[in-house]
Amino acid sequence: MTRTDRLLLVNAMLGQFITGFAARSFVVALPTISTDLGADILAISWALIAYQIAGISLGIVFGRLGDIHGRYAIYGGGFVVMAVSAFLCGLAPTALWLVIFRLVEGVGAAMLASATRVLALEAMPEDAAGRANGFMTMSFHGGVLLGPPVGGLVIDVVSWRWIFFLLVPIGIAGVVLTAVRGRERRAGPAGRRPAIDYVGAVLLVVLTVVLVVLLDRRAGEMVGAAGKGVLAAAFVAALAGFLAHERRTPDPVVNFALFRIRVFVASVVSLLGIAISNSALMLLLPFYMQGVLGQSASFMGLVFLSAPIFTITLAPVVGRVTDRIGARIPASIGVLMTMAAFVVGTSLDVDSPWTLPAVVMAFTGLGQGFFNTANQTALLGSVPREYRGFATGMVQTVFGLGALLGTALGSALLAVLFRYASGSSAAPSPADPAAFVFAVNGACVVCLGIAVIALVASVMRGGANVTPRA
Repeated sequence: MTRTDRLLLVNAMLGQFITGFAARSFVVALPTISTDLGADILAISWALIAYQIAGISLGIVFGRLGDIHGRYAIYGGGFVVMAVSAFLCGLAPTALWLVIFRLVEGVGAAMLASATRVLALEAMPEDAAGRANGFMTMSFHGGVLLGPPVGGLVIDVVSWRWIFFLLVPIGIAGVVLTAVRGRERRAGPAGRRPAIDYVGAVLLVVLTVVLVVLLDRRAGEMVGAAGKGVLAAAFVAALAGFLAHERRTPDPVVNFALFRIRVFVASVVSLLGIAISNSALMLLLPFYMQGVLGQSASFMGLVFLSAPIFTITLAPVVGRVTDRIGARIPASIGVLMTMAAFVVGTSLDVDSPWTLPAVVMAFTGLGQGFFNTANQTALLGSVPREYRGFATGMVQTVFGLGALLGTALGSALLAVLFRYASGSSAAPSPADPAAFVFAVNGACVVCLGIAVIALVASVMRGGANVTPRA
Protein backbone atom coordinates (compact mmCIF):
# COMPACT_ATOMS: atom_id res chain seq x y z
CA MET A 1 0.00 0.00 0.00
CA THR A 2 1.32 3.46 -0.92
CA ARG A 3 -1.55 5.61 0.37
CA THR A 4 -3.17 5.90 3.77
CA ASP A 5 -6.60 4.30 4.17
CA ARG A 6 -8.06 7.10 6.30
CA LEU A 7 -11.34 5.36 7.01
CA LEU A 8 -9.60 2.27 8.35
CA LEU A 9 -7.18 4.40 10.37
CA VAL A 10 -10.02 6.37 11.96
CA ASN A 11 -11.76 3.09 12.77
CA ALA A 12 -8.64 1.74 14.48
CA MET A 13 -8.18 4.98 16.42
CA LEU A 14 -11.81 4.80 17.57
CA GLY A 15 -11.20 1.33 19.02
CA GLN A 16 -8.15 2.54 20.93
CA PHE A 17 -10.02 5.59 22.23
CA ILE A 18 -13.05 3.71 23.52
CA THR A 19 -10.93 1.18 25.44
CA GLY A 20 -8.94 3.94 27.17
CA PHE A 21 -12.05 6.01 27.90
CA ALA A 22 -14.07 3.07 29.24
CA ALA A 23 -11.32 2.04 31.63
CA ARG A 24 -10.63 5.48 33.12
CA SER A 25 -14.14 6.97 33.22
CA PHE A 26 -15.33 4.04 35.32
CA VAL A 27 -12.65 4.56 37.98
CA VAL A 28 -13.93 8.02 38.94
CA ALA A 29 -17.47 6.62 39.31
CA LEU A 30 -16.62 3.89 41.83
CA PRO A 31 -17.58 5.81 45.03
CA THR A 32 -20.83 7.11 43.51
CA ILE A 33 -21.83 3.69 42.18
CA SER A 34 -21.05 2.10 45.54
CA THR A 35 -23.41 4.49 47.33
CA ASP A 36 -26.18 4.30 44.73
CA LEU A 37 -26.25 0.49 44.57
CA GLY A 38 -25.84 0.06 48.32
CA ALA A 39 -22.64 -1.99 48.05
CA ASP A 40 -19.28 -1.54 49.76
CA ILE A 41 -16.34 -0.32 47.72
CA LEU A 42 -14.67 -3.75 47.82
CA ALA A 43 -17.69 -5.37 46.17
CA ILE A 44 -17.91 -2.65 43.53
CA SER A 45 -14.18 -2.98 42.85
CA TRP A 46 -14.92 -6.44 41.43
CA ALA A 47 -16.46 -4.63 38.47
CA LEU A 48 -13.00 -3.17 37.86
CA ILE A 49 -11.25 -6.52 38.43
CA ALA A 50 -13.64 -8.35 36.08
CA TYR A 51 -12.90 -5.87 33.28
CA GLN A 52 -9.15 -6.30 33.82
CA ILE A 53 -9.37 -10.10 33.92
CA ALA A 54 -11.19 -10.26 30.59
CA GLY A 55 -8.80 -7.87 28.89
CA ILE A 56 -5.61 -9.52 30.12
CA SER A 57 -6.69 -13.13 29.67
CA LEU A 58 -8.32 -12.87 26.23
CA GLY A 59 -6.06 -10.42 24.37
CA ILE A 60 -3.68 -13.07 23.02
CA VAL A 61 -6.50 -15.50 22.26
CA PHE A 62 -8.50 -12.99 20.20
CA GLY A 63 -5.33 -11.76 18.56
CA ARG A 64 -4.46 -15.27 17.40
CA LEU A 65 -8.03 -15.90 16.23
CA GLY A 66 -7.73 -12.75 14.13
CA ASP A 67 -4.49 -14.03 12.63
CA ILE A 68 -6.20 -17.26 11.62
CA HIS A 69 -9.67 -16.18 10.51
CA GLY A 70 -9.30 -12.48 9.79
CA ARG A 71 -9.70 -9.72 12.33
CA TYR A 72 -12.60 -7.68 10.92
CA ALA A 73 -15.32 -9.92 12.35
CA ILE A 74 -13.60 -9.92 15.75
CA TYR A 75 -13.06 -6.16 15.66
CA GLY A 76 -16.62 -5.36 14.61
CA GLY A 77 -17.91 -7.87 17.15
CA GLY A 78 -15.88 -6.08 19.80
CA PHE A 79 -17.74 -2.85 19.12
CA VAL A 80 -21.06 -4.71 19.31
CA VAL A 81 -20.14 -6.33 22.63
CA MET A 82 -18.88 -3.01 24.03
CA ALA A 83 -22.05 -1.15 23.01
CA VAL A 84 -24.49 -3.77 24.31
CA SER A 85 -22.61 -4.42 27.55
CA ALA A 86 -22.18 -0.69 28.22
CA PHE A 87 -25.93 -0.20 27.81
CA LEU A 88 -26.57 -3.08 30.20
CA CYS A 89 -24.05 -1.67 32.70
CA GLY A 90 -26.00 1.57 32.67
CA LEU A 91 -29.17 -0.37 33.53
CA ALA A 92 -27.54 -2.62 36.19
CA PRO A 93 -29.89 -2.86 39.21
CA THR A 94 -27.34 -4.39 41.59
CA ALA A 95 -23.60 -4.61 42.09
CA LEU A 96 -23.61 -8.27 41.02
CA TRP A 97 -25.21 -7.47 37.67
CA LEU A 98 -22.76 -4.61 37.18
CA VAL A 99 -19.83 -6.98 37.75
CA ILE A 100 -21.28 -9.46 35.22
CA PHE A 101 -21.88 -6.79 32.58
CA ARG A 102 -18.44 -5.27 33.15
CA LEU A 103 -16.91 -8.70 32.58
CA VAL A 104 -18.69 -8.82 29.22
CA GLU A 105 -17.54 -5.27 28.49
CA GLY A 106 -13.97 -6.40 29.19
CA VAL A 107 -14.42 -9.17 26.61
CA GLY A 108 -15.42 -6.55 24.05
CA ALA A 109 -12.43 -4.41 24.97
CA ALA A 110 -10.14 -7.41 24.50
CA MET A 111 -11.63 -8.05 21.05
CA LEU A 112 -10.94 -4.45 20.06
CA ALA A 113 -7.46 -4.21 21.58
CA SER A 114 -6.38 -7.43 19.85
CA ALA A 115 -6.79 -5.81 16.43
CA THR A 116 -6.40 -2.02 16.65
CA ARG A 117 -2.66 -1.77 16.06
CA VAL A 118 -2.72 -4.36 13.28
CA LEU A 119 -5.51 -2.51 11.48
CA ALA A 120 -3.55 0.73 11.82
CA LEU A 121 -0.55 -0.97 10.19
CA GLU A 122 -2.78 -2.18 7.36
CA ALA A 123 -4.20 1.32 6.92
CA MET A 124 -0.83 2.96 6.29
CA PRO A 125 2.11 2.39 3.93
CA GLU A 126 4.70 -0.24 4.86
CA ASP A 127 7.27 2.39 5.77
CA ALA A 128 4.89 4.19 8.15
CA ALA A 129 4.62 1.59 10.92
CA GLY A 130 5.92 4.10 13.48
CA ARG A 131 3.35 6.70 12.51
CA ALA A 132 0.58 4.08 12.68
CA ASN A 133 1.57 3.14 16.23
CA GLY A 134 1.92 6.82 17.09
CA PHE A 135 -1.72 7.35 16.20
CA MET A 136 -2.66 4.35 18.34
CA THR A 137 -0.74 5.66 21.35
CA MET A 138 -2.30 9.10 20.87
CA SER A 139 -5.83 7.65 20.62
CA PHE A 140 -5.58 5.45 23.70
CA HIS A 141 -4.13 8.21 25.85
CA GLY A 142 -6.75 10.57 24.48
CA GLY A 143 -9.35 8.27 26.02
CA VAL A 144 -7.29 8.12 29.22
CA LEU A 145 -7.12 11.93 29.29
CA LEU A 146 -10.82 12.56 28.68
CA GLY A 147 -12.18 9.65 30.72
CA PRO A 148 -11.87 11.12 34.25
CA PRO A 149 -13.01 14.73 33.57
CA VAL A 150 -15.87 13.73 31.26
CA GLY A 151 -16.88 10.91 33.61
CA GLY A 152 -16.85 13.25 36.61
CA LEU A 153 -18.89 15.89 34.77
CA VAL A 154 -21.48 13.35 33.62
CA ILE A 155 -21.82 11.96 37.14
CA ASP A 156 -22.35 15.43 38.62
CA VAL A 157 -24.76 16.69 35.94
CA VAL A 158 -26.76 13.55 35.04
CA SER A 159 -25.99 10.17 36.60
CA TRP A 160 -23.19 7.60 36.81
CA ARG A 161 -25.23 5.42 34.46
CA TRP A 162 -24.55 7.83 31.61
CA ILE A 163 -20.80 7.14 31.65
CA PHE A 164 -21.87 3.78 30.17
CA PHE A 165 -24.63 5.09 27.93
CA LEU A 166 -22.10 7.46 26.32
CA LEU A 167 -20.18 4.45 25.00
CA VAL A 168 -23.17 3.15 23.03
CA PRO A 169 -23.08 5.64 20.13
CA ILE A 170 -19.27 5.25 19.93
CA GLY A 171 -19.73 1.50 19.68
CA ILE A 172 -22.38 1.86 16.97
CA ALA A 173 -20.10 4.17 14.98
CA GLY A 174 -17.36 1.56 15.25
CA VAL A 175 -19.66 -1.19 13.99
CA VAL A 176 -20.65 0.92 10.96
CA LEU A 177 -17.06 1.86 10.11
CA THR A 178 -15.91 -1.75 10.43
CA ALA A 179 -18.76 -3.03 8.25
CA VAL A 180 -18.08 -0.44 5.54
CA ARG A 181 -14.31 -0.89 5.49
CA GLY A 182 -14.13 -4.62 6.05
CA ARG A 183 -16.50 -5.88 3.39
CA GLU A 184 -13.83 -6.78 0.85
CA ARG A 185 -11.58 -8.36 3.48
CA ARG A 186 -14.00 -10.70 5.22
CA ALA A 187 -12.54 -13.75 3.57
CA GLY A 188 -9.60 -13.58 5.98
CA PRO A 189 -6.07 -14.79 5.33
CA ALA A 190 -5.44 -16.79 2.17
CA GLY A 191 -3.97 -20.29 2.10
CA ARG A 192 -4.18 -23.03 4.69
CA ARG A 193 -5.58 -21.82 7.97
CA PRO A 194 -3.95 -23.25 11.10
CA ALA A 195 -6.23 -25.17 13.42
CA ILE A 196 -7.49 -23.33 16.48
CA ASP A 197 -5.70 -24.48 19.62
CA TYR A 198 -8.76 -24.58 21.86
CA VAL A 199 -7.02 -26.45 24.68
CA GLY A 200 -4.13 -24.02 24.69
CA ALA A 201 -6.51 -21.05 24.60
CA VAL A 202 -8.48 -22.36 27.59
CA LEU A 203 -5.30 -23.06 29.56
CA LEU A 204 -3.96 -19.60 28.76
CA VAL A 205 -7.17 -17.98 29.97
CA VAL A 206 -7.08 -20.03 33.18
CA LEU A 207 -3.43 -19.07 33.74
CA THR A 208 -3.99 -15.36 33.34
CA VAL A 209 -7.22 -15.30 35.39
CA VAL A 210 -5.55 -17.10 38.30
CA LEU A 211 -2.50 -14.85 38.06
CA VAL A 212 -4.64 -11.70 38.07
CA VAL A 213 -6.50 -12.85 41.19
CA LEU A 214 -3.20 -13.68 42.89
CA LEU A 215 -1.66 -10.31 42.05
CA ASP A 216 -4.64 -8.05 42.68
CA ARG A 217 -4.79 -6.93 46.30
CA ARG A 218 -8.58 -6.56 46.37
CA ALA A 219 -9.13 -9.99 44.88
CA GLY A 220 -6.59 -11.45 47.32
CA GLU A 221 -8.48 -10.00 50.28
CA MET A 222 -11.67 -11.67 49.08
CA VAL A 223 -10.26 -15.16 48.53
CA GLY A 224 -8.18 -15.12 51.74
CA ALA A 225 -4.81 -16.70 52.50
CA ALA A 226 -6.08 -20.29 52.14
CA GLY A 227 -7.72 -19.47 48.81
CA LYS A 228 -4.52 -17.88 47.53
CA GLY A 229 -2.63 -21.06 48.39
CA VAL A 230 -5.07 -23.14 46.37
CA LEU A 231 -4.87 -20.68 43.47
CA ALA A 232 -1.07 -20.73 43.54
CA ALA A 233 -1.11 -24.53 43.26
CA ALA A 234 -3.65 -24.30 40.44
CA PHE A 235 -1.44 -21.79 38.64
CA VAL A 236 1.61 -24.06 38.80
CA ALA A 237 -0.40 -27.04 37.53
CA ALA A 238 -2.00 -25.02 34.71
CA LEU A 239 1.38 -23.58 33.71
CA ALA A 240 2.96 -27.03 33.50
CA GLY A 241 0.04 -28.31 31.44
CA PHE A 242 0.11 -25.28 29.16
CA LEU A 243 3.84 -25.52 28.43
CA ALA A 244 3.63 -29.26 27.75
CA HIS A 245 0.62 -28.85 25.45
CA GLU A 246 1.98 -25.87 23.48
CA ARG A 247 5.26 -27.66 22.75
CA ARG A 248 3.58 -30.66 21.16
CA THR A 249 0.63 -29.12 19.33
CA PRO A 250 1.27 -28.27 15.65
CA ASP A 251 -0.54 -24.89 15.75
CA PRO A 252 -0.09 -23.47 19.27
CA VAL A 253 -1.85 -20.36 20.47
CA VAL A 254 1.58 -19.23 21.76
CA ASN A 255 4.38 -20.06 19.35
CA PHE A 256 7.48 -20.22 21.54
CA ALA A 257 9.67 -19.95 18.45
CA LEU A 258 8.80 -16.24 18.43
CA PHE A 259 10.70 -15.86 21.70
CA ARG A 260 13.89 -16.63 19.81
CA ILE A 261 13.47 -13.29 18.00
CA ARG A 262 15.69 -10.81 19.85
CA VAL A 263 13.67 -7.69 19.02
CA PHE A 264 10.43 -9.34 20.13
CA VAL A 265 11.82 -10.54 23.47
CA ALA A 266 13.59 -7.25 24.17
CA SER A 267 10.41 -5.29 23.41
CA VAL A 268 8.33 -7.53 25.70
CA VAL A 269 10.84 -7.30 28.58
CA SER A 270 11.19 -3.53 28.31
CA LEU A 271 7.38 -3.11 28.13
CA LEU A 272 6.95 -5.24 31.25
CA GLY A 273 9.60 -3.25 33.14
CA ILE A 274 8.08 0.11 32.23
CA ALA A 275 4.55 -1.07 33.05
CA ILE A 276 5.63 -2.36 36.48
CA SER A 277 7.60 0.73 37.47
CA ASN A 278 5.02 3.25 36.22
CA SER A 279 2.14 1.46 37.94
CA ALA A 280 3.99 1.43 41.25
CA LEU A 281 4.61 5.16 40.93
CA MET A 282 0.98 5.91 40.03
CA LEU A 283 -0.11 4.06 43.17
CA LEU A 284 2.14 6.03 45.52
CA LEU A 285 2.10 9.56 44.11
CA PRO A 286 -1.58 10.41 44.84
CA PHE A 287 -1.17 9.41 48.51
CA TYR A 288 1.94 11.57 48.75
CA MET A 289 0.32 14.61 47.14
CA GLN A 290 -2.89 14.46 49.14
CA GLY A 291 -1.70 13.01 52.44
CA VAL A 292 1.72 14.65 52.81
CA LEU A 293 1.53 17.84 50.74
CA GLY A 294 -2.15 18.43 51.50
CA GLN A 295 -3.20 19.05 47.91
CA SER A 296 -6.87 18.73 46.97
CA ALA A 297 -8.10 15.89 44.79
CA SER A 298 -9.16 18.29 42.04
CA PHE A 299 -5.77 20.03 41.96
CA MET A 300 -3.99 16.69 41.95
CA GLY A 301 -6.16 15.66 39.00
CA LEU A 302 -4.96 18.71 37.08
CA VAL A 303 -1.32 17.83 37.82
CA PHE A 304 -1.89 14.28 36.64
CA LEU A 305 -3.23 15.57 33.30
CA SER A 306 0.29 16.57 32.32
CA ALA A 307 1.35 12.97 31.62
CA PRO A 308 -1.28 12.10 28.95
CA ILE A 309 -0.99 15.57 27.42
CA PHE A 310 2.73 15.08 26.85
CA THR A 311 2.13 11.56 25.57
CA ILE A 312 -0.58 12.60 23.11
CA THR A 313 1.53 15.49 21.81
CA LEU A 314 4.68 13.44 21.34
CA ALA A 315 3.30 10.16 19.97
CA PRO A 316 2.79 11.16 16.28
CA VAL A 317 6.16 12.93 16.15
CA VAL A 318 7.96 9.95 17.68
CA GLY A 319 6.18 7.71 15.18
CA ARG A 320 7.77 9.62 12.30
CA VAL A 321 11.16 9.52 13.97
CA THR A 322 10.83 5.77 14.49
CA ASP A 323 10.09 5.26 10.81
CA ARG A 324 13.29 7.13 9.94
CA ILE A 325 15.83 5.78 12.44
CA GLY A 326 14.28 2.66 13.94
CA ALA A 327 12.83 1.98 17.40
CA ARG A 328 15.90 1.53 19.59
CA ILE A 329 16.86 5.18 20.10
CA PRO A 330 13.36 6.69 20.71
CA ALA A 331 12.30 3.76 22.91
CA SER A 332 15.49 4.05 24.94
CA ILE A 333 14.98 7.81 25.29
CA GLY A 334 11.52 7.00 26.64
CA VAL A 335 13.01 4.68 29.25
CA LEU A 336 15.54 7.36 30.22
CA MET A 337 12.71 9.88 30.65
CA THR A 338 10.92 7.40 32.90
CA MET A 339 14.11 6.90 34.89
CA ALA A 340 14.34 10.68 35.31
CA ALA A 341 10.88 10.60 36.89
CA PHE A 342 12.10 8.12 39.50
CA VAL A 343 15.26 10.12 40.15
CA VAL A 344 13.09 13.13 40.94
CA GLY A 345 10.88 10.83 43.02
CA THR A 346 13.81 9.94 45.26
CA SER A 347 14.14 13.64 46.18
CA LEU A 348 10.53 14.15 47.29
CA ASP A 349 10.32 15.46 50.85
CA VAL A 350 7.67 16.27 53.43
CA ASP A 351 7.71 19.94 52.43
CA SER A 352 8.43 19.73 48.71
CA PRO A 353 6.57 22.18 46.44
CA TRP A 354 3.78 20.75 44.29
CA THR A 355 5.92 21.45 41.23
CA LEU A 356 8.19 18.53 42.08
CA PRO A 357 5.54 15.79 41.67
CA ALA A 358 4.36 17.74 38.61
CA VAL A 359 7.84 17.29 37.15
CA VAL A 360 7.60 13.57 37.97
CA MET A 361 4.35 13.36 36.00
CA ALA A 362 5.79 15.38 33.12
CA PHE A 363 8.76 13.02 32.79
CA THR A 364 6.37 10.07 32.95
CA GLY A 365 4.28 11.47 30.09
CA LEU A 366 7.38 12.23 28.03
CA GLY A 367 8.62 8.70 28.66
CA GLN A 368 5.36 7.13 27.52
CA GLY A 369 5.25 9.34 24.44
CA PHE A 370 8.69 8.17 23.34
CA PHE A 371 8.59 4.60 24.58
CA ASN A 372 5.11 3.29 23.79
CA THR A 373 5.07 4.31 20.14
CA ALA A 374 8.58 3.06 19.35
CA ASN A 375 8.48 -0.09 21.45
CA GLN A 376 5.12 -1.30 20.14
CA THR A 377 6.27 -0.59 16.58
CA ALA A 378 9.33 -2.77 17.13
CA LEU A 379 7.31 -5.51 18.81
CA LEU A 380 4.75 -5.79 16.01
CA GLY A 381 7.34 -5.39 13.29
CA SER A 382 9.56 -8.15 14.66
CA VAL A 383 7.12 -11.02 14.06
CA PRO A 384 5.89 -12.53 10.77
CA ARG A 385 2.68 -11.03 9.43
CA GLU A 386 0.64 -14.08 10.35
CA TYR A 387 1.43 -13.39 14.02
CA ARG A 388 0.64 -9.67 14.13
CA GLY A 389 -2.58 -10.25 16.07
CA PHE A 390 -0.74 -12.42 18.57
CA ALA A 391 1.84 -9.66 19.04
CA THR A 392 -0.88 -7.05 19.57
CA GLY A 393 -2.54 -9.31 22.14
CA MET A 394 0.84 -9.73 23.80
CA VAL A 395 1.09 -5.96 24.22
CA GLN A 396 -2.28 -5.89 25.97
CA THR A 397 -1.50 -8.86 28.21
CA VAL A 398 2.00 -7.75 29.20
CA PHE A 399 0.84 -4.20 29.91
CA GLY A 400 -2.05 -5.45 32.06
CA LEU A 401 0.07 -7.91 34.02
CA GLY A 402 2.78 -5.28 34.45
CA ALA A 403 0.22 -2.87 35.89
CA LEU A 404 -0.94 -5.49 38.41
CA LEU A 405 2.65 -6.42 39.32
CA GLY A 406 3.50 -2.76 39.78
CA THR A 407 0.52 -2.15 42.05
CA ALA A 408 1.40 -5.21 44.14
CA LEU A 409 5.07 -4.18 44.29
CA GLY A 410 4.25 -0.60 45.23
CA SER A 411 1.94 -1.74 48.04
CA ALA A 412 4.52 -4.19 49.39
CA LEU A 413 7.39 -1.69 49.25
CA LEU A 414 5.30 0.99 50.92
CA ALA A 415 4.39 -1.34 53.80
CA VAL A 416 7.88 -2.76 54.37
CA LEU A 417 9.77 0.54 54.11
CA PHE A 418 7.22 2.45 56.19
CA ARG A 419 7.45 -0.06 59.01
CA TYR A 420 11.24 0.04 58.85
CA ALA A 421 11.33 3.84 59.03
CA SER A 422 8.64 4.19 61.68
CA GLY A 423 9.85 1.31 63.83
CA SER A 424 6.29 0.04 64.23
CA SER A 425 3.99 -2.50 62.63
CA ALA A 426 1.36 0.11 61.80
CA ALA A 427 -0.13 0.32 58.34
CA PRO A 428 1.47 2.94 56.05
CA SER A 429 -0.09 6.34 56.61
CA PRO A 430 0.74 9.97 55.75
CA ALA A 431 0.01 10.67 59.41
CA ASP A 432 3.70 9.86 59.91
CA PRO A 433 4.97 11.97 56.99
CA ALA A 434 8.68 11.34 57.48
CA ALA A 435 8.29 7.55 57.41
CA PHE A 436 5.82 7.73 54.54
CA VAL A 437 8.13 9.88 52.40
CA PHE A 438 11.04 7.54 53.21
CA ALA A 439 8.94 4.66 51.87
CA VAL A 440 8.02 6.59 48.71
CA ASN A 441 11.67 7.49 48.10
CA GLY A 442 12.75 3.87 48.61
CA ALA A 443 10.07 2.60 46.26
CA CYS A 444 11.30 5.04 43.60
CA VAL A 445 14.82 3.62 43.99
CA VAL A 446 13.53 0.08 43.39
CA CYS A 447 11.48 1.24 40.40
CA LEU A 448 14.55 2.98 39.04
CA GLY A 449 16.36 -0.36 39.18
CA ILE A 450 13.53 -2.03 37.24
CA ALA A 451 13.67 0.77 34.66
CA VAL A 452 17.40 0.11 34.26
CA ILE A 453 16.55 -3.48 33.27
CA ALA A 454 14.04 -2.09 30.76
CA LEU A 455 16.73 0.22 29.38
CA VAL A 456 19.20 -2.64 28.91
CA ALA A 457 16.53 -4.66 27.09
CA SER A 458 15.65 -1.67 24.92
CA VAL A 459 19.25 -1.06 23.90
CA MET A 460 19.83 -4.76 23.21
CA ARG A 461 16.94 -4.93 20.75
CA GLY A 462 19.30 -3.75 18.00
CA GLY A 463 19.01 -0.88 15.58
CA ALA A 464 17.36 -2.62 12.66
CA ASN A 465 14.55 -0.99 10.71
CA VAL A 466 11.06 -1.67 12.04
CA THR A 467 9.33 -2.45 8.74
CA PRO A 468 6.97 -5.41 9.43
CA ARG A 469 8.37 -8.80 8.51
CA ALA A 470 6.99 -10.81 5.64
